[in-house]
Amino acid sequence: MNLKDYGTLLGKGDFSDIFLEESSGLSLRWEDKRLDNVSIIEESGAGLRFISGRETRYGHLDLGQPVNGPSTDGLLRLSRLRDGLTRGLNDLVLTPVGNIATAAHPMKVAAADVPLEKKIEFLRRAYAAAQVSPHIRQIAINYGEKAKRIGYLNSDGEAFVETRTYVVFSLTVTAQRGSDMQTAYDSTGGIGGLELFDGDAIERLARAVGQRAHDKLDAPAAPAGEMAVIVAASAGGTLIHEAIGHSLEADAVLEGTSPSYIGKVGTQVANPKLTVFDNPTVPGARGSFHFDDEGTHAEPTKLIENGVLRDYLWDRLSARRADRKSNGHGRRESYAHRPIPRMSNTYIAPGPDDPAEILRSVPNGLLVTKMGGGQVNPANGDFVFEVEEGFVLKDGKRTMVRGTTLLGNGPQTLNLIDLVGSDHGWGIGTCGKEGQGVPVGDAQPTLRITKIVVGG
Repeated sequence: MNLKDYGTLLGKGDFSDIFLEESSGLSLRWEDKRLDNVSIIEESGAGLRFISGRETRYGHLDLGQPVNGPSTDGLLRLSRLRDGLTRGLNDLVLTPVGNIATAAHPMKVAAADVPLEKKIEFLRRAYAAAQVSPHIRQIAINYGEKAKRIGYLNSDGEAFVETRTYVVFSLTVTAQRGSDMQTAYDSTGGIGGLELFDGDAIERLARAVGQRAHDKLDAPAAPAGEMAVIVAASAGGTLIHEAIGHSLEADAVLEGTSPSYIGKVGTQVANPKLTVFDNPTVPGARGSFHFDDEGTHAEPTKLIENGVLRDYLWDRLSARRADRKSNGHGRRESYAHRPIPRMSNTYIAPGPDDPAEILRSVPNGLLVTKMGGGQVNPANGDFVFEVEEGFVLKDGKRTMVRGTTLLGNGPQTLNLIDLVGSDHGWGIGTCGKEGQGVPVGDAQPTLRITKIVVGG
């Protein structure tokens, strides 16, 4: 990827950059006892950005050919795009490009090297494993892989090339008895190769999801009301992602849509046992990268330390507005999107408490072992989460329940967490914001929330 050939496209405004992307992907879907869909995607394109004061101009186009080197036609089309975007902007003196950093993520078994037949066999094995009872009615399985080669160059002379390969496996199982239908869902994956699915990982996941769907047929509805809740490490980190992560993205803070945390750096915002990171350097995690999508080198960001707010998630544009440096959280879905502040791998660090003791500490309440989807209103921090798998605790005994939700307020909940386990459990997802989806990871230890509203 000869980035220096694209340097002539920059040089307008106060800052300018170009983002180049070449990607290929495969998706498989298994449904109704057979392979239902095979989709292959290949694309390449470029996004041009020019910043002048507080104004941003962004445009993109499909290149239609690999970005190993610009064709005459490609450069001409990009030049026309540049001319249309930069009318009226001042000239900018470009800094010569120095060394072009290169980065890739390690993988033992490259997805592209594995035959299609073997990937289909993954789905067939999962389908067989998920049929744990005669009440299983439908099994929908998805496998996806995507390889992205990214090139970036800016007017400050910074440049990088990074290769990222994502793999993901997910399934939804529906069980039915009479007119009662219940579903269960789970997923696994990350950045790397098919070694992420080594051994019987696929079958174990499929059996667990099938069993959960079956068990929900016998589960009563969840009780409603305020109660103590334990969120196990196995639940993943959806709670921290939604309850606070979005509220700490710098654009929300600067635009005043995250009032709970505006001007709060250095003040206590959570229980002192809580330390929260956003870390794009976690090996193999779905939200990891070596450089963010505007050239800033990735590093762990400590958002909360012992309950004290330490930082927000900054991209270049929000950092310019605050007269500081970006901390590497400018992300975009593709070349067709401008970068904005986003999470990567957000997690609560392990704490001092024994997870087994936390479980014994709530004889009556709710235990959440798998979290579902969630949403939050950043303006006030109110959230609602679905519980994929939960159990009522009564006199120390567990009873599975279904149809459970957690309702609360992010800033308040952070202060109602009083026990933080020494364990850690991860989840994966695709986070949506402003019409863009980016791969993320999240994690947490076992937590005790002294009280939260449970919806049935």
